[in-house]
Amino acid sequence: VSIDGLPLPFETGEIDFGEPGTNGQHSFYQLIHQGRVIPCDFIGVVKSQQPVYLKGEVVNNHDELMSNFFAQPDALAYGKTPEQLQKENAPQHLIPHKTFTGNRPSLSILLPSLDAYRIGQLLAIYEHRVAVQGFI
Repeated sequence: VSIDGLPLPFETGEIDFGEPGTNGQHSFYQLIHQGRVIPCDFIGVVKSQQPVYLKGEVVNNHDELMSNFFAQPDALAYGKTPEQLQKENAPQHLIPHKTFTGNRPSLSILLPSLDAYRIGQLLAIYEHRVAVQGFI
């Protein structure tokens, strides 16, 4: 509500939640892709602190997560049409459930490593963003 107690004609406030790419895939990522428009931030780290290599696997766990990091913002930006899904041979009965519009706002932040300095940079970015939103 406004300072006068009236409903505002726009969305307010932020909701913070997150998971590594593959964990959030079918829970809140689906909401972000197909629900109401929710601007979102993706934070990725180039150098994994604890890389997981499984014998016989072509890619490691971190590479898989980074693929998801780059794919999600693209999907939010461009969406997926029924025609694209048909070309991918998606089952006809699933096409309405896999279609989404795109043109959804997101920000990707790619850090070289995750250390105290980079965490400080992230905190500074978000502190600045909150201050500017407050001033506006």
